[in-house]
Formats: sequence, structure tokens, C-alpha cells
Amino acid sequence: MKAVRWHNVRDLRVEQIEEPVIGKGKVKIKVEWAGICGSDLHEYVAGPIFIPKNEPHPLSRDKAPIVMGHEFSGQVVEVGEGVTRVKPGTRVVVEPILTCGECSACHKGKYNLCEKMGFHGLSGGGGGFAEYTVVDEHMVHILPDDLSYEQGALVEPAAVALHAVRLSKLKAGDKAVVFGAGPIGLLLIEALKAAGAAEIYAVELSPERREKAEELGAVVLDPSKVDVVAEIHRLTDGGADVSFEVTGVPAVLQQSIDATKFEGETVIVSIWENEASVKPNQIVMKERSVIGIIGYRDVFPAVLQLMKQGYFPADKLVTKRIKLDNIVQEGFEALLKEKNQVKILVKAE
Repeated sequence: MKAVRWHNVRDLRVEQIEEPVIGKGKVKIKVEWAGICGSDLHEYVAGPIFIPKNEPHPLSRDKAPIVMGHEFSGQVVEVGEGVTRVKPGTRVVVEPILTCGECSACHKGKYNLCEKMGFHGLSGGGGGFAEYTVVDEHMVHILPDDLSYEQGALVEPAAVALHAVRLSKLKAGDKAVVFGAGPIGLLLIEALKAAGAAEIYAVELSPERREKAEELGAVVLDPSKVDVVAEIHRLTDGGADVSFEVTGVPAVLQQSIDATKFEGETVIVSIWENEASVKPNQIVMKERSVIGIIGYRDVFPAVLQLMKQGYFPADKLVTKRIKLDNIVQEGFEALLKEKNQVKILVKAE
């Protein structure tokens, strides 16, 4: 079958590989649509981050070259022995977290904090940038009939956004600011709307992405034209209750902290390629807090329900659809060069 594999930095290859074989407790899926994630882009330009390059991943037992793609929807074509929740023909999305089930985090139900945590499509075991993939039954969620496969491909990144808002201290009626209006930032705006935020601000350099953020209901700020920290304090009468850092740009982290009020909170959502410095006294003197989130846990069903209500709309967030053969130039390179791109979906044909 056709698949896209990561070999090294800026070395993605569309290759013919063996079709995955079903096993006990496993589900085989024909991939319909797969999204290119910011994490995929990090791996492309600066990896390996999650990708096991020199040593096999402890759970998948795979190492590079790795099939990529962890945001995807598809149709079940075959099930292994013992599988009862789905059958051939079932439309599904995949929660692509690999966990050991044995560490303290797993025992407490916080499986996204597993000591050996990885991602299907980043850490081995197959992925969504392929014609077919095989996953454990527990990773599969049924896609409601009234949601399209394209919408299904957005469930995974929307889960990141919803998890970030759920773990924050934001309450209905609060004021929030999102630094970075890329795909996750835009999905955060939707998650904040669903959570009842009274005011949502988005800080973004790209005029096209600012337009998208405004279309979704945020008040947009251009950091090249205004002092965003001062402006947020002015607009919110003292600072945001919660800020979300979604750029991975070191200087923006301090801005995210400074934009909050006393006892405000900053949630770091980005995956970082480099270190970032902060001014601790800006946290200490205002009794602010800073937390980080990774992935998601126990939110896919809620995302699907919110999508049925119209949140996280694919028609506003998907800006390009491409074939697997063209994924490098029309997908990864386009995301690096074309700031009007938000979410690019890929189809194996």
C-alpha cells in the first residue's frame, strides 16, 4: 500500500509498504482523510521529537522510518478476534495515544501522561498518511452519521484544544487570550466559546489567520502594530483571566504570562523546538500560574457532541485538500510558506 514515512529531517517519502495485518483485539481502518498537524511540521523541520530515530519506541517497537499521520478518520474494513464495539463498515476516528497501562499515570487514568506515551502516526505502529492502518479497539471512536469524514479528521486536534480549556481555570464569563491563530489556536477559540468565555482575544501576525480568528468570533490583535500586552490589559480592564500560548516562539511565552491579570493563568499548549526563558518575578509578584498540557484524555466523545452542535466547523478551518502523492510540496512546504493555510487534509488515492 501507499504510505508517507519520515526518514529524517526534511526527508519524507511516499513509499509502497506492506499492508498492515489484523490481530486479536485490533481494528483495520481504510483511511479517508488525515490532517497535517503542527507536531508533524515540527518533526519535518526539526525532528525527531516524538519519532524514535535510533532506538525502537518502547511500546510500538518501531523506529524510523515511521509512517506519519495521527489526525484521521476512516472506515473499518476488518476486525480481529474479540472486537465487539465496531464492525466492517463502521465510520470511525482514532484517538492515537499509545500507553503502557502500567505506570502510575495510567493507573490514575491520566493516560496522556504515561511514562512511555507515544502517538500512533508519530511513534510507530502505523499512521494516517497511508491507505490502511491497524489500531487497538479501545483507540476507536464511532463517527456519528451526521458528521463527515472531513469533520472527523478534525476531532484529534479539537481534542487538544478542549483538553487545554478543561484543564485551565477558565470559568463561564471569563476573559481569555490565545497567542497564535494557527489550527490549534483557532480550535481553542471554538473550545473557549463552548466553555462560555465572555471575551476572547487572538494575537496573530498573519492577516489571513487573523481574519479566520475574527470569523470565529475573536477580537484580533496584530503584534506588529500594537503592544499586545498593554492592549489586552486595556481591553480587559486589568488582564485576561487565562492565556493560551500556541506559537512555540520563546518571546511569546513571556507575553502570554504578562497578558494575564493578578492570579491569572497561562496554559502552554505548544510543542517546543528550543528552550524559552521567562521572568520568574512576573509570575511571583502577581501570584500567576503557568501550566502545560499534552494531548488529551477522555475528551473525544465530548468533541464529537460539540461538533454535532456546530463547533469546530470543517468548512471554516479546512483550507486545502490534497492527495498523498503531493504531501511534501503541497502539504508540508505549503504550511511553511503560505500563512493563509490553516488545516490541510490529505487523502490516500
